[in-house]
Amino acid sequence: MDPRDEAAFDKVGREELAHIEESLADVDPDDIEISVSDGVLTLTLRDGVRVVINTHRAARQIWMAAVRTHGTSTRRRPTIRAVAGAPPQGKS
Repeated sequence: MDPRDEAAFDKVGREELAHIEESLADVDPDDIEISVSDGVLTLTLRDGVRVVINTHRAARQIWMAAVRTHGTSTRRRPTIRAVAGAPPQGKS
């Protein structure tokens, strides 16, 4: 990947994550806890679901995964990929 493309993707990725965070600003903090660290947006919902949204530079995509925890066991939900962004290089 051309370094200029990486920089452009990083910029767009940061902007998109910021937009998602801003879109959730009016949600009651008792319903959702929002944290951002190193380009990873984590949403912890009141019902125990944790949603992680991050950029994936190699794929040029924004990825999202959700996990629900029940006591000591963890039940994984399907990972949703390619929430936003261009298809991986070489694919259309």
